Amino acid sequence: METPRNLPERLQQSVARDPSALALAHGRDRVTYLELWGQVMAVAGFLRQAGIELQARVALLLENSVSYVAAYYGVQAAGAAVVALNTAAKSVDLINWLGHSGASWLILDAKHPEAAAVQEWCQGRVNVIVVNGAADGTHSWAQVLAAPALAAPKKVAPQALAAIIYTSGTTGHPKGVMLSHANLSANTSSILDYLGLMPEDKVLNILPFYYSYGNSVLHTHLSAGGCVLIENNLAYPHRVMQCMSAERATGFSGVPSTFALLLSRVKLEDYDLSALRYLTQAGGPMPPANTERLRRALPRTQLFVMYGQTEATARLSYLPPARLTEKMGSIGVAIPGVTLEVRNNLGQLVATGEPGEIWARGDNIMLGYWNDPEATRAALDNEGWLHTGDVARRDADGFLFIEGRKSDMIKTGAHRIHPKEIEEVIAELDGVAEVAVVGVADDILGQVIKAFILPKLDCELSTMQVKAHCHARLAAYKIPKIVEVVTEMPKTASGKIKKYMLMQIST
Repeated sequence: METPRNLPERLQQSVARDPSALALAHGRDRVTYLELWGQVMAVAGFLRQAGIELQARVALLLENSVSYVAAYYGVQAAGAAVVALNTAAKSVDLINWLGHSGASWLILDAKHPEAAAVQEWCQGRVNVIVVNGAADGTHSWAQVLAAPALAAPKKVAPQALAAIIYTSGTTGHPKGVMLSHANLSANTSSILDYLGLMPEDKVLNILPFYYSYGNSVLHTHLSAGGCVLIENNLAYPHRVMQCMSAERATGFSGVPSTFALLLSRVKLEDYDLSALRYLTQAGGPMPPANTERLRRALPRTQLFVMYGQTEATARLSYLPPARLTEKMGSIGVAIPGVTLEVRNNLGQLVATGEPGEIWARGDNIMLGYWNDPEATRAALDNEGWLHTGDVARRDADGFLFIEGRKSDMIKTGAHRIHPKEIEEVIAELDGVAEVAVVGVADDILGQVIKAFILPKLDCELSTMQVKAHCHARLAAYKIPKIVEVVTEMPKTASGKIKKYMLMQIST
């Protein structure tokens, strides 16, 4: 069988392997590989018939669903690139990403709370396909699925643009990671290798597909011919566990807050999880105490601790479960096909045990940042090395241990947040003289957002006032959990706020 060059071709192989196998299950919505393929090729056929150009951008504003998967693979099968938008974002961010990416099409759920505002902006700018409804000037999802199916996925170059994932950046300067078909296929192969996924595997997924972690869970299991059980949140953890037990799930993926919530809200031993073969954990370090609790609750389940970045498609390293006790706290070793090195500020390799920045190279490393050559040059050198911005040390056995970030990016739960955007919003309040936002350690989320505010003279600010303003302007996950009013800000001689000192105050 010919080696697949992209995700649609990988899915096509899974269809050929067993067309009647269950591919996706989302509540009562259950589709086989053949049924999914029919939807994918209908989407591709509709877009090609509409005259879409190769590598044109098609944005998705959809929750995890069968429709999302059909849209994602259909867009790529048509030769276009997917721009999956964060469904938790406000319209100001969504519109900014749409404009920045130059998307010519948008597929959105009419039930999304920001749908009306986004659709209004799209008029005359972006063609719209509406799931769960339609209005004047838009196309319905039913209309798309009724279109003549494309006979075969469009042939595209391996290095052609396949997806853009917006990871961070302020409203005025979004940051979109460009991934090629080769990037997505290479990372999928690497993860399949070390997880040993098979057609018999069935993963319960709660991670959003618009993030690289959830994205990789989806693609790897469909490539393996397995099944993805879709649960969109952990608001009802007991229901998630009941689904995992009833469906005989073999895999489950989460970030540290996912496992912290499960360990605190449910008794894992109350559920039949005898089919559960593996767990994967990424998205930041998990407290060792939670790792131990998880292993005690599920002694026969393999736990894979992993590390990655969106700029690396998803995954860069993993810790083999057999080494977890010996190497507790490590992010492990490079995944197949990837080289990781630890270097100093001069680009030189550091000695064993010495801290330095992780540099990565492999077929999974991004093309660059969309329409941002300056940021691309800062992250990628001429030899293809990605400068991750993460500081780590390597032990004598070659295992990596992360010590922190070079930048001040905040990682809270599954989200990546730039403090500048929050600072700009808080600074809009009349009584604010200065503001600094940092991430402080949290056992459940990894980090939570804390804002330090220096008020103007003779002005009083309440924490409720600040949070109410943020609630009106920011997505829920960007609202500071802690607001502290201070009488002075620690600063350098040049007047820059010393954020590291503020973080020390918070510990």
